[in-house]
Amino acid sequence: MTDEQFKRNIAYKLRIGDILMGKPILDGERFSFLELGDKKIVRVNVIGNIVERFDSEGEKRFSVLTLDDGSGQIKLRIFADDVEKFKNINQGQTVLIIGLLRHFNNEIYINPEIIKEKDSKYLLIRKLETEKNKIQKEPVAREQIIAVKDKILGAIKSAEDEGGIEIDKIIMGLKNISPVIINQEIQKFLEEGIVFEPRPGKVRYLG
Repeated sequence: MTDEQFKRNIAYKLRIGDILMGKPILDGERFSFLELGDKKIVRVNVIGNIVERFDSEGEKRFSVLTLDDGSGQIKLRIFADDVEKFKNINQGQTVLIIGLLRHFNNEIYINPEIIKEKDSKYLLIRKLETEKNKIQKEPVAREQIIAVKDKILGAIKSAEDEGGIEIDKIIMGLKNISPVIINQEIQKFLEEGIVFEPRPGKVRYLG
């Protein structure tokens, strides 16, 4: 791959669940790109937690790390000299990854170019970033909104013994619901006096 081609491959900011929904396009057995909507993706920028690490002990050095961001899991495969470069990346760390997508044995994985440790709050920031980029073309059905309200209220009620719950925690817990909708519904609960904020960003149930 020439420098010119490399520069053209944008590192798309994605969540792992989005990558797993894409369709790998192969040229024979060679991976060409991931088809996701109207995008042809070769490089990605993802944030997640390292939940597992395996290092080979044979002559052929490689490491396999499992990355989880709450929407899914994907493997990071590291080879040869890069094993030494990323030897300090361990289970439990929240990291930002920029790397190339690859395909092996019917599985999509990332060959990382950059791994940087990040604060765990970046997981939520990425979720919000990717949500803003998704245009909701269809209105949300009334039944869906009622179901969402019930889930949000359930999360708030169940945290009463702990003195309330952080809104960020509700958003991270309700993985398949847009943060925009969650914030809107919490705002309505506040206006209706169903919940209150003991402090900014935290809510409690009033009933």
